[in-house]
Amino acid sequence: MGSVRKASAWLGLVDDSEMRYYDDEYAEGSEPEDTRDAWVTDPRVRVTAETAQDQGTRIATVTPDGFRDARGIGELFREGVPVIVNLTAMEPADAKRVVDFAAGLTFGLRGSIERVATRVFLLTPPDYQVISGQERRSPDGFFNQS
Repeated sequence: MGSVRKASAWLGLVDDSEMRYYDDEYAEGSEPEDTRDAWVTDPRVRVTAETAQDQGTRIATVTPDGFRDARGIGELFREGVPVIVNLTAMEPADAKRVVDFAAGLTFGLRGSIERVATRVFLLTPPDYQVISGQERRSPDGFFNQS
């Protein structure tokens, strides 16, 4: 509805009984049962996620707010999912506790932990192998500017 029509209805110059408000359109419909899947517009995304879960090719990225989020990291890792833990948003004391927890978790489940960047760690289950890109570089390579 145009702004002139709204102003006319507010002043009482026009009958506003025929006007339909924006909020009324959504009040009539029912809410979807699973709101997480309601936002997926491309059905290929849902199929890909289900296939990745079935094949075990998922990688989780976790950015914990505090130590209380460590349980979620542990649950994902116990399921056999590699976890990237980003601790850049945490206080240093809590970040150290999470790293200690992750180190114990990987030791107990025979996995491995690697530092990817400053305050970012990769936890991998025992059946995964991490290949470092630095081993492939040769000292006399293209980018050697010495």
